[in-house]
Parts: sequence; structure tokens; C-alpha cells
Amino acid sequence: MPPTVIPVILAGGKGERFWPVSRRQHPKQFLCLDGSGFSLLQATANRLLPLAESWDSLWVITAGHLADGIRQQLPELPESNLLVEPEGKDTAPAVAWATLEVAKRHGDSAVAGFFPADHWIADEAGYRDTLRAAAKLAVDRGAIATLGITPTFPATGYGYIEQGSAVGEFGELMAYQVARFTEKPDQATAEDFIASGSFSWNSGMFIFPAGVMLAELDAHAPEMMASLRSQGVDAYSQLAKLSIDYAVMEKTDKACVMPVAFGWDDLGDWNAVERLLKSPEKPNVEMAQHLCLETTGSIVYTSDEDEVIVTIGLEDVVVVRDGKATLIVHKSRTQDIKKAVKALGANEKFHHLL
Repeated sequence: MPPTVIPVILAGGKGERFWPVSRRQHPKQFLCLDGSGFSLLQATANRLLPLAESWDSLWVITAGHLADGIRQQLPELPESNLLVEPEGKDTAPAVAWATLEVAKRHGDSAVAGFFPADHWIADEAGYRDTLRAAAKLAVDRGAIATLGITPTFPATGYGYIEQGSAVGEFGELMAYQVARFTEKPDQATAEDFIASGSFSWNSGMFIFPAGVMLAELDAHAPEMMASLRSQGVDAYSQLAKLSIDYAVMEKTDKACVMPVAFGWDDLGDWNAVERLLKSPEKPNVEMAQHLCLETTGSIVYTSDEDEVIVTIGLEDVVVVRDGKATLIVHKSRTQDIKKAVKALGANEKFHHLL
């Protein structure tokens, strides 16, 4: 019988590369991007609920300005399971505080899993089977289990995990000691990673006994942990911004990776919508009334179903309309949308568009 997992959804992100639809008060995780009728947050909660077995064992951690939106989107979530950060300090404080709270309620042996709110999963039943296998790995080995996505192309937008020696089979899936975590590579390095067969994409999903992660945080981020243990969430103003990869995962010898393939996308920018919705019969991905003359390979979106967008002779372009903001960007430059959002933030007259 695999151990019960307490899922914690990380729901404090900004989703800036989906501007102008993703904004400060209504970020990417609140959007429906796949035509399912559920927001990314709701879809994440729905797929994790069978793992948690009830809403009482599902948790969400988010930023203060998003808490009301979480309550509206997940009305069955108990208030005591909603952890509200007073300010965003990246993933290490979020994981540390949430794990401390889980351990207080359920003990150090409780198995916690951390999952971003904005991922897309194709095979949800296979995904849950994988998580149960990862939980068994974490308990049996006293490990921090992470899921490595088997690469389908040499991506430069993801970090990678190199697998070391095999540690065994769990739920028919092989697991390996983590040899190293790498930053996002250039194209040539990504191709070398794929050719080696020993690298997977870093999914940002982790499963571990609470006590194991807390011990590693105490060892590798002692100042942060001392503040959180003594002051709880009131310590946030004193904490440095720190990712869980940098704080623990790149330093611990407890990390194990399970390479998996259940159909995954981190929905990083507008190109992800094309990956999900592209039809070979249609020249463009359209989430709008779109009249096109010789436009191909483009993504067209409007939040107002009464609007009509007309394009002529465009190729590989993203066109997005939302309220009083319009974005037009080549598909190869969608990573730069964050730069545009930063530029808008630097000009006070555009703050209402953020």
C-alpha cells in the first residue's frame, strides 16, 4: 500500500509571459488555456484530489493578493489549508514554511508533495500512479524524490537533471540518485544532454517525508529555518529570495530522480497554447473570431468573444487582445514578454495594465 501523499500546490506565480491575459490580480494559474472549462489551478487541484483522498489533505500556498482568488476558484478548500505568504520570496521559503505546517499537523513522517499550479498533464491516472511510486521511493529511501520529465526535444527553456546510479524500481518505474541539477542550457548543450540519454527535464515537482526535507533545510539553509521556526510567517520580511533548487536540491545527497513520461507541459508562454491546441487541419491556433488572409502558424486570442481580429500575411506571430491591451509578438520572442511587462511597470501611466 503506497503512502498517502499530502499535496501542496504552489500558486503564487505571476505568469508574466502570458500577459496581457495574465495580470497581477488574475495570473496564469487562474486562466483556462486548454478549452477544458477549468483554470490551471482548478485542474491541478482536481488531478491531485484523488491522491489526497479529501479536501482536508490538500493544501495551497499563495501570495497575499491572490488569496481571495484562490478561495473563489477552490471553494471547498479548508481555510486552514490555505497558506498566505505576505510577500513572495521564491520557492525555498514557500516549501520550508508549508512543510513546517504540514509536520505540525501530521508529524515528521507525513509525506508531502509540492506541485506548481500551472502545469498541464495529459495522462492524469498515469500521473497519479507515478506520484504514488515516487512517494514509495521517498519513504523507502528516506529521499527527496523529484520527477524528471523524459525529454521529447532539446529544450533550452527548462533546467535538466542528470541521473546517477540506479537505486531501484518503484511501481515499475526506475529511480536514480541525482548526479546534478543544471541551469537552462544553450541549444548545443541541450542536444548533448538528449543524446546522452541520462538527462531529464526538471519538472519542479517534489515528494518527501516532511522530516527529511526539514532536516536538509536545517543543514543547508539554517538562517532561513531558524527564522521560520521561531517566528513562522512573520519571518518573511527578513528572508532572502531563494529557490528550493539552490537552497537544497543542488546540495543535498538525498535527492533521487524518477524519469517519467505522462504527457507534460509547464505552459511557460503562449507557444504552449499552440502545443496543446494545434490542429493539422488548421493553419493557426484561434481562440477568437479571426478572419485571416494568408496568415499561417500564428496564435490569435481575445478575451472578448464579440471582438473580431483580422490578420493579413502574417507568419509565426502571437496576437492577444485583453481589455485595453494588445500584444503582438513573433513566436520566437515570447520569452521577452517579461521584458515588456517590466517596461510597463517602469512607467506609471501603464500600471493599470499590469
